[in-house]
Amino acid sequence: MRCFIGIDLGSTTTKAVVVDEQQNILGRGITNSRSNYDTAAAIAKQEALVNSRFFLFREKLASTKALNGSLDAFLGQLERDFRAEQYMEQLADLEQTCRRSLDTARFSDDNGVVADALIEVFRRLSAEAPMLFAPGAKRKSDFFRDIAGSQYLATGEAVAKEVGTRYDYLLNLFDRSIIEVENRVYGDSIRRHLLAALERSFAALPETQARREQVEAPIKGILDTELEETYVVGTGYGRARLPFSKEHIRSEILCHGLGAHVMYPGTATVLDIGGQDTKAIQVDPAGIVESFQMNDRCAAGCGRYLGYIADEMNMGLHELGPMAMKSTKAIRINSTCTVFAGAELRDRLSLGDKREDIMAGLHRAIILRAMSILARSGGVRDQFTFTGGVAKNEAAVKSLKELVKENYGDVTLNIDPDSIYTGALGGATFAWRAVVEEGKSAEART
Repeated sequence: MRCFIGIDLGSTTTKAVVVDEQQNILGRGITNSRSNYDTAAAIAKQEALVNSRFFLFREKLASTKALNGSLDAFLGQLERDFRAEQYMEQLADLEQTCRRSLDTARFSDDNGVVADALIEVFRRLSAEAPMLFAPGAKRKSDFFRDIAGSQYLATGEAVAKEVGTRYDYLLNLFDRSIIEVENRVYGDSIRRHLLAALERSFAALPETQARREQVEAPIKGILDTELEETYVVGTGYGRARLPFSKEHIRSEILCHGLGAHVMYPGTATVLDIGGQDTKAIQVDPAGIVESFQMNDRCAAGCGRYLGYIADEMNMGLHELGPMAMKSTKAIRINSTCTVFAGAELRDRLSLGDKREDIMAGLHRAIILRAMSILARSGGVRDQFTFTGGVAKNEAAVKSLKELVKENYGDVTLNIDPDSIYTGALGGATFAWRAVVEEGKSAEART
């Protein structure tokens, strides 16, 4: 099966989208960006191809009607089991890497005591792993570094006290090892993990046993189907570091404009607020960019601003929006500088202002900054599409709707749940066009 892939290397996350010859989206993948851009691109692409397999599983099993009434439950269990298999492999790799780090460490305590503590930490982490992927389990992140890190830190602190060694020794080993593990690509293990997950899923859903052959054969058939990487296009903040030729690189402005057009063909104006920058783009009816504006180097008005505020408030980034939605009083945040906004936040707290009211004011300040960029690009035209990671923040969306209505009247506002993949979708569409419409055949392997 010929596949066309777009990779968007952002400042905080790297995204990939896979489309087929009919331009259907087969899969999406995301990972945290890192200093090793080659690895970030490879892992995002691998995740998108895995996601494509699950899409094809669903299509095939739905057509066979072998799991009518329990298709969603079976595929949900299969994916959880697959993620658990992946996690356990990475956890075992992390343990071995930590042990190698210990071999070269020089702690004032006996290394044997630290080694015993390390063994106990990973024994507990392995025992707790199934609960992380149980039905209904909630994780703040799906990235291995985040999941394993939070579990390791909590467990390590308890174990260090029990065995009588210093917690910072265990923390040191984790810090020295996690980047090495995070930067490994486990592509050769995917098929094995999927087959192991299939066995576990059948065991977890015994009602499917009688139909096992009807389910197993289509899944193995899809596993044997090659997903040919026909053409890859890269874009994003780190596109210059993507590991393929310049012929396969497109600007993020072009990709976001085209991606928004593919999602919503009536799009005329695009606002993308990502981690590193804010882009306002005007496109024609074919999705071709007519004009654009971007923020300057200042972090105010983009995702980094929210990240800074989350750190100041000792909160998770995902908690800011819900807190701001509880606001009952409008507070104006005067500072446009990220650092000064942090100082103003602390001043507001000391004066007794409520956290939720301050959060609402900060979200409005971000959107006001974006509105000025939109105005410079040509304003807001119908239809207006909002993309990027900040589009998932309900407080930001609320402020945007209010300000657009105030300044431009009633405009159709499009927000797709998968808008964070807009740039990668534009890249995948450029890849499709390069082969199907322009007749190119050169590949770009990552």
